[in-house]
Amino acid sequence: MTLLITVFAAIVSTLVWYLSEKARKLHIGTLVLMYWGAALMWMCDAVFEYAELRDAYFTPAAEDMINDGFLGFSVVALGLVIWIAIVMIKDPSHVLKVGSKAA
Repeated sequence: MTLLITVFAAIVSTLVWYLSEKARKLHIGTLVLMYWGAALMWMCDAVFEYAELRDAYFTPAAEDMINDGFLGFSVVALGLVIWIAIVMIKDPSHVLKVGSKAA
């Protein structure tokens, strides 16, 4: 589940990055790299887990799938929080304008 969730997040964020000039200005490329990195990590994890479990890999317990789902969504949410922090710090649209004079 974690692999599927992060791959879908990576694909969606890649499409947004590719199709929107505004998204590129908002550093969404960082989000894309985080999601693809997580997907690659879980791909390696899946390969090694399959090598260990063989056929049992394809019949996970429901509790394991729920835990993996929560972990996948947590990683996607954490990636969004990190990306929002980066956007707020860099402020590419100059919305926050720290240090400007009051009118």
